[in-house]
Amino acid sequence: MVGPPGSGKTTTAALIARRTGAPHVELDALYWEPNWTVAELAVFRARITAAVAGGQWVADGNYFSSSHDITWPRADTIVWLDLPRRTTVRRVVWRTGSRAVLGTQLWSGNRESLRMMFRRDEIVRFAWREYPKYQQRYATLMHDAEWAHLRWVRLRSPHAVRAWVSALGT
Repeated sequence: MVGPPGSGKTTTAALIARRTGAPHVELDALYWEPNWTVAELAVFRARITAAVAGGQWVADGNYFSSSHDITWPRADTIVWLDLPRRTTVRRVVWRTGSRAVLGTQLWSGNRESLRMMFRRDEIVRFAWREYPKYQQRYATLMHDAEWAHLRWVRLRSPHAVRAWVSALGT
């Protein structure tokens, strides 16, 4: 499950995992250490390797440069949540604000704060700035012969995502 921040990767992957009975692998949970520290690359890759060692799994997250050689050769489908920028950024603002107000605990005990929303490197600016990068990356990879073994599902609206997930297993 790939796409820009706020596209619904984790939510959708969790739904698919429940419907299929496959383990859900949230790459963010393998990447972040306490105090918003990034895991060492070797540790992150070892965690991913262990998480996708089974026959079935549903992984969400981008991390292409540090994990694609582990996950993509073992995958059979890439679901690209290609939602409009206005939708994804609005979701990031709502999600981050909600988590900050509620004190939601994330990976490794980390929590987002309202103050974090206004830093130079914060997720809202990142989501806006990096959106075109995700568009170009996955549009290119979709047609790359190296990944011809993969079935690509490109979903461009929240309605399309709900419809596709609802059709699974029917």
